[in-house]
Amino acid sequence: MATGSERSSAEPAQRRFHRGGLRSLRFLRNLPHDNCQFAIIGLGRFGQAVCQSLYRMGYQVLGTDRDEALVSQALGERMASHAIRFDATDSGALREAGIFEFDTVVVAIGHYLQESIVTTLNVKEAGVPYVVAKASSATHGKLLDRVGADHVVYPEREAGQSLAYELTKPEILARFDLDPDNSIVEVLVPRQFDGKTIAELQLRNRYGVTVIALSDGDKFDINPGPNQPLREGTAMVVVGANRDIQRLPKHTKAEAAPSERS
Repeated sequence: MATGSERSSAEPAQRRFHRGGLRSLRFLRNLPHDNCQFAIIGLGRFGQAVCQSLYRMGYQVLGTDRDEALVSQALGERMASHAIRFDATDSGALREAGIFEFDTVVVAIGHYLQESIVTTLNVKEAGVPYVVAKASSATHGKLLDRVGADHVVYPEREAGQSLAYELTKPEILARFDLDPDNSIVEVLVPRQFDGKTIAELQLRNRYGVTVIALSDGDKFDINPGPNQPLREGTAMVVVGANRDIQRLPKHTKAEAAPSERS
């Protein structure tokens, strides 16, 4: 088994989409269900975010980096079960650290292409079941695919896309991308929709989106019926093409009604 003991007071592992979290971390939701031990190679901002998220979910997490200061930070701030320093391009060091025995390895080295590619190749050739690798460019991502990465993430690109959405559609409360062209978003009901039912609004025909949930206080009414009225300032969750979501009327601050959601 991999090095790293379980947190003594860890709660049962839970995989959730957290509003406000790094969108790149959505890959955590798609991990094989029997995975329980993770090694994170590279403790920059992205690697630290992955470590903290998994550790808080109650998983065994080993953080590694060649920078002693980052390893010490991970230990001091309790980002992982354990953290150690070594050169990830050294296959012998990886084996000695027990990296090849982990269920999942995240190669969070983004800007040192050779180190990222060699490390990914080493862990895949050693038989690690699932390897996630961070890419800094499309070319980098293609190379990671070719050496066997099971999943490639692009944190900088996705952060830029997220900022663009926030600037052009600030009323979006939360967003989950299904693919580059389609998303599930949580938005505030605009004044134009207040008091009207889903059937009356004909959202699918007029805007190309489908309402899949409406807020009801602290809870959501999933799959609301066509006669369900909408209330200004409350939240609705819709699914559709990004270009269609952009056409929805805005709920501006000037017309905002106090939301029932805390």
